[in-house]
Amino acid sequence: MSALLSEVAAPTQNAMPETNRRSADFHPSIWGDHFLTYASDSLETEENLEQKVQEMKEAVRRMLTSPIENLSQKLNLIDVIQRLGVSYQFENEIEKSLQQLHMTLQDSNDHENDDDLYTVALQFRLLRQQGYRISCDKFTKFKESNGNFKESLISDARGMLSLYEATYLKIHGEAILDEALVFTATHLESIASHLSPPLAAQVSHALKQPIHKGLPRLEARHFFTIYQEDPSHDKVLLTFAKLDFNLLQKMHQKEVSDLARWWKDLNFTRELPFIRDRMIECYFWILGVYFEPEYLLARRILTKVIAMTSAIDDIYDVYGTPEELELFNQAIERWDISAIDQLPEYMKVCYQALLDVYCEMEEKVGEGRSYRVKYAIEAFEQKSASTPAVECYMTQHGATEEEAINDFRIQDEDGYTHAGVVLKDFVSSMLIEPVPL
Repeated sequence: MSALLSEVAAPTQNAMPETNRRSADFHPSIWGDHFLTYASDSLETEENLEQKVQEMKEAVRRMLTSPIENLSQKLNLIDVIQRLGVSYQFENEIEKSLQQLHMTLQDSNDHENDDDLYTVALQFRLLRQQGYRISCDKFTKFKESNGNFKESLISDARGMLSLYEATYLKIHGEAILDEALVFTATHLESIASHLSPPLAAQVSHALKQPIHKGLPRLEARHFFTIYQEDPSHDKVLLTFAKLDFNLLQKMHQKEVSDLARWWKDLNFTRELPFIRDRMIECYFWILGVYFEPEYLLARRILTKVIAMTSAIDDIYDVYGTPEELELFNQAIERWDISAIDQLPEYMKVCYQALLDVYCEMEEKVGEGRSYRVKYAIEAFEQKSASTPAVECYMTQHGATEEEAINDFRIQDEDGYTHAGVVLKDFVSSMLIEPVPL
């Protein structure tokens, strides 16, 4: 998280009367105080929603556990459940189904759907992402004797898309999947504009954002529209997924509201005006990893850790002098509140907040797991001891400070530093706008 840097003069907050400091001129948070207030529904409304979700969940569970003779139907159901973002509700059922599928595929006499590219690729993707060993050799049947993929596959857009998605589960040395990625991507790009909806939209999105590389919640939000346009979609499953998304969103809104209050109480926007004010974006990052209800504590702790890391990163790369940073390194190594006295005033605020975050972490995880906090502190100390990004870049590339700054100006056009560009719509869809039913 490197900064754009330019030289400005600013008064120090320590004994020195004046110090030349750099400034990145980061834009303020685009959210203002929006997330400080949490608009909760009445308890009765929320309980009714939870009851409705639970009833529909049981209906979907029955779909998943009922015997289905057609293998392709079972695979499709699991795939749709995963893509709608509700597979976390049926982990045991999905694992049992895929385990049975894997055992069936071990039977060399079972050749059902062997020539159906869509089903074979979907089998491969679902099993491999679940951790099962499955060979990519099954795709050799879709090749000509000259080693090229069959030209007849090009007309099977659904099968091509399924194979394309499967290739992103490849491991090193699987040449056939490397070839399949080039083959499918090339031809899907050429036919995407000629396909009918919703397949056309699905192909266009996949070429930009394969399933395996997407954030589950964002991908689920996008898939609602595609699945809804499918004439064969299951209304109960779709409604359940939408209600579940909105129910989780309410929970996430409450969490981010609490974190926004914590961040505002730190008063960093006044005490450390040179840093990136991106607490909401930090929570969004963590939500991409842990969105399920049971990971509330993990989201809370990791959001605070990343927000503090971002602030300290800007102290190193933007504002602090070498002398001040050396003092801060020493304080981090000591990891004791008594070390605060040696720091400049602006660093004291940050150091105090940092220790408080890890102290809270230790209290929340409990005595039996407090050793994990020790490892977390050691990891943070190692990071703080590393060379600031600009200085590191100058050393690695033999660049002057001005050249390094200019290169960082280009590289830093990201969705975090410049949160109003790409990330804004993503955050809104996850934390502000409910899914229309």
